[in-house]
Amino acid sequence: MKDILIAITGADLEFETARNMAKIIARQGNAETDCLAWSDARRQSHSPGCVQCEIKGKPGWEVYGENHGGRLKIIFNDREYVFIHS
Repeated sequence: MKDILIAITGADLEFETARNMAKIIARQGNAETDCLAWSDARRQSHSPGCVQCEIKGKPGWEVYGENHGGRLKIIFNDREYVFIHS
């Protein structure tokens, strides 16, 4: 999986804006990309939400995304928002 790190400064980054930016980036390599997993540290929420474990120091939602076809991990503002795309 390839990590893409993005830092936005000088403006407040909302979840939906980050989600849309991640989708645009992911579509560059796969026009039919899907968001497999995501995390919103501000709201302390993630998807899939049923995955509550931690495996080798990684949260379950992240392991799920990596093991279900994740191709890109797009990370905004030091993990404020993280999106894993196929």
